[in-house]
Amino acid sequence: MSHARWSLSTFAFVFAVSVTQVQAESNSLRLPSLFGDHMVLQRDKAVPVWGKAAPDSRIKVSIAEQTASGRADKNGVWKVQLAKLDAGGPHALKVESSDGDAITFKDVLVGEVWLCSGQSNMAWPVNRANAAEKEIASAKFPRIRLISVRRNATDVPQEDFTGSWSQCSPQTVAGFSAVGYFFGRRLHKDLDVPIGLINSSVGGTPAESWTSRPALKAQASLKPLLDRWEKAAADYDPEKAKARYEDQRAKWEVAAAKAKKAGKRPRRRPRLASPPKQSTHYPGMLFNGKIAPLIPFAMRGAVWYQGESNASRAFQYRTVFPTLIRDWRKRWGNDFPFIFVQLANFREVEKEPGDSTWAELREAQSMTLRKLSNTGQAVITDIGEANDIHPRNKQDVGKRLALWALANTYGKQIEFSGPSLASIEVLTGKIEVRFNHSDGLTAKEGELKGFAIAGEDRKFVWADAKIVDGVVHLSHKDVANPIALRYAWANNPVANLYNAAGLPASPFRTDNWPGITEKAF
Repeated sequence: MSHARWSLSTFAFVFAVSVTQVQAESNSLRLPSLFGDHMVLQRDKAVPVWGKAAPDSRIKVSIAEQTASGRADKNGVWKVQLAKLDAGGPHALKVESSDGDAITFKDVLVGEVWLCSGQSNMAWPVNRANAAEKEIASAKFPRIRLISVRRNATDVPQEDFTGSWSQCSPQTVAGFSAVGYFFGRRLHKDLDVPIGLINSSVGGTPAESWTSRPALKAQASLKPLLDRWEKAAADYDPEKAKARYEDQRAKWEVAAAKAKKAGKRPRRRPRLASPPKQSTHYPGMLFNGKIAPLIPFAMRGAVWYQGESNASRAFQYRTVFPTLIRDWRKRWGNDFPFIFVQLANFREVEKEPGDSTWAELREAQSMTLRKLSNTGQAVITDIGEANDIHPRNKQDVGKRLALWALANTYGKQIEFSGPSLASIEVLTGKIEVRFNHSDGLTAKEGELKGFAIAGEDRKFVWADAKIVDGVVHLSHKDVANPIALRYAWANNPVANLYNAAGLPASPFRTDNWPGITEKAF
């Protein structure tokens, strides 16, 4: 493979495309990097194919005995649409222009395509997950295809990215998203069709960076967020940023030496702050560089693992996260399935009930299920690690995402969710709680834990909890008239309500009392 790159400054229209070795350098026909050898096209949907050619040239696209035609405009931009394709392959995708240029992409499969996006826990590679050596050695799935979008934060929406498709193998899977791979592997095994996985993720990034700026600006409540970044951009002083970095680095070196002497892991080395409009945190920057180039590629849906970087502003996430989903769907013109991972358990276990930024972020995530249809959530508050924000058990994360897709997108008759709140009944001295997805409701490994109740004084205490005929009964000797309850409401909750499928209950609360992130921006 060779990579050819061209630019059209008037429209900032940039393509970097993998083409066959036989293509001449003078060839004016170009397609984005999403089109290449070993790619997967989405089955059972119209498939857009687009690119650049000589102005006004006629374009013909052929695959699997199907042909679609179109014409490049005066700027050379063209797009044609293939009719629905059946799963299978391999095929050759041939693109020809009337001026004699042609490109043929080989080993093209048709199956299920999913976008895998988010921050570091989505970016986390297979070679750093549990049982990495075994997982890599067994990753012999030639009908699973992988492509990663390179890190690119930019103030201008891009038309392409650098990357290429590869067959899933022990040689290619190690650096790919572990959550994405384990999700795709489960779909592949259950559906027996080719799977295409697009990894577009960057560690330590907030949701607003993955959302287009026009979509954010349309939300009045997000104006303080955008204003803060505009002020940061206006006030940025490179000399002050460098001085601040040098001070932080000096302090870090002292702390790191002490940690090393004590046999502990030092904190992450500080980095020189980028200018705001080059930062991966700046609103819209990663949408521009890592999502815009994928549109309108045909895909089944998206899986998302992010939220840690927004936890201190969890109340705001109630708006930011649905805005991101609506934005992507609008731009694709498709209300595709959007499945996300709820934050894992993390940090020290608190002895008493209290407030929690991570609990409020999980609540914002769960609220999105009620706001937007065709959304799903994988609960993982039982497989995190107290001392590591990057839990290594990515296998169960991928599995739980896949369960939702298999049940809701592909119609498999399987349980896909742990218990979720259905209703409560406040009685004299106790609260009775009923759940959805409650077949085989059980307390895993001992007495039921994780429930707290409060009366009018709003002081929560751990409840005496038990399961009676599939209903959870809560009480406490010091709370004569309970009016509110919370479950797994902590950064690192100790909670053990499961159903027969072995899936954990989602954290929740029944009160709407002000949280600790409500006034954060």
